[in-house]
Amino acid sequence: MIDGALPYLRCPVCGGTLAKADERTIRCLRGHSFDIARQGYVNLTSGRSPHSGDTPEMVADREAFLAEGHYDFIARILAGAADPGDGLVVDAGTGTGRYLAKVLDAHPAATGLGIDVSKPALRRAARAHPRAAAALADLWRPLPLADGSARVVLDVFAPRNGPEFRRVLRPDGSLVVVTPAPDHLAELIDTFGLLKVDPDKADRVAEALGPDFTQVSVTTARRTLHLTAAGTRTLIGMTPSAHHVAPQADGEHQVTVAVEVAVYRPV
Repeated sequence: MIDGALPYLRCPVCGGTLAKADERTIRCLRGHSFDIARQGYVNLTSGRSPHSGDTPEMVADREAFLAEGHYDFIARILAGAADPGDGLVVDAGTGTGRYLAKVLDAHPAATGLGIDVSKPALRRAARAHPRAAAALADLWRPLPLADGSARVVLDVFAPRNGPEFRRVLRPDGSLVVVTPAPDHLAELIDTFGLLKVDPDKADRVAEALGPDFTQVSVTTARRTLHLTAAGTRTLIGMTPSAHHVAPQADGEHQVTVAVEVAVYRPV
């Protein structure tokens, strides 16, 4: 539901506060209006985005794979690392909203907002949790949020806009970033030619966050999955490699899932 997040949202055109004009529209005092889709997410873009995000096929694969619980260990680490209290949790690049929902389950006083550029993903994210709202917005542009509005920002396999994350976080807030470790999906990369993990990933994350954040902890989590051919195809289909390779897998596969979960505080 959009109502819980509405006090934190701001007009992407003028930066003004937003309120419901009716059940399908929110509007700022200057009259800029934004539609609430029938699925429940609000479109807070101020123009055409150059990015379209995940396709319907990728979103369907992600929903199916995550529903099997393969990545629930990541969600548990996120829930433990986040400490929102009764504040706002912003999930930047929320996808289907599953990670945000797990964090909200663990913190019953918190409110959630999932942001993504993919409409197919937001159709699911808007219904992921009763206390989670969903908004269409480009992470590379100014976020449609008030300064210091978020207690926690989550970034799970998503772009990192350090200056904007710093702006929307409270001074006592935290940023939790999940990135692939060097051996993440190594078996599938070797067998099917998937995109490799950037060896300079850690340096790129540090550069993206710049002088705005200080890392306070990092946890490496690793699991070995035993997947059927269908599960393997679904996993490939939900990754960025789906844009480049056809997920054609036969037989069973043993797959390493390895991620780094880093917690940052605003400087």
